[in-house]
Amino acid sequence: MLKIFKVTAILEGISFLVLIANMLFLKTNNPELYHTIVRPFGMGHGVLFIAYVVLAFLLKKSQNWDLKTFAIILIASLIPFGTFYIEKKYLEHNA
Repeated sequence: MLKIFKVTAILEGISFLVLIANMLFLKTNNPELYHTIVRPFGMGHGVLFIAYVVLAFLLKKSQNWDLKTFAIILIASLIPFGTFYIEKKYLEHNA
């Protein structure tokens, strides 16, 4: 399950950056563009975000994460590039 979490962390980070790029570069009130580009990426990111959080809760006990480590792992999902940091610092040596 740790490998699935690692892949989810990377994909969640990428989807977050894609959404930020969409907000920065595709600023528009065009509803057609919203439904064809932004909405599917938003839905994918939402699914990946939920999967990241659920997997973190499932892995907390088996990985022996203390409360501080667990909080850092959860908060990292809210920060751009945060999941990449988590994957390198907390997950790389456990694979």
